[in-house]
Amino acid sequence: MAVKLRLLRMGAKKKPFYRIVAADSRTKRDGKYIELVGTYNPLVNPAELKINEEVALKWLSLGAKPTDTVKSLFTKVGINEKHHLARTKKADKPAKAEPKKTAPKKTTTKTETKKPSAKKESK
Repeated sequence: MAVKLRLLRMGAKKKPFYRIVAADSRTKRDGKYIELVGTYNPLVNPAELKINEEVALKWLSLGAKPTDTVKSLFTKVGINEKHHLARTKKADKPAKAEPKKTAPKKTTTKTETKKPSAKKESK
């Protein structure tokens, strides 16, 4: 299932009000959605924008693709930058570094002496 972060239009005729939602990409523009991320009201001056950062970053990290408009709104708030920083930090962290394996030292407690061989020399 491909998830998109997009605008859901609400409000009366000629008076738009939008909800920013996470929805399946195959659903209608104003159809059902998975989760509400925030709201956007372009009619007031300046435009009112309320976004739940935790939810937005969660969906971005899960691979949801924002539409062009939502991406520009996220840029205004600074969510795109936070998501980018989180991704680069995750990539920069090396996997758990395993300690170097060294061969155990061989210690002998007994002193070994070689016995002279009992070979007879033949002439």
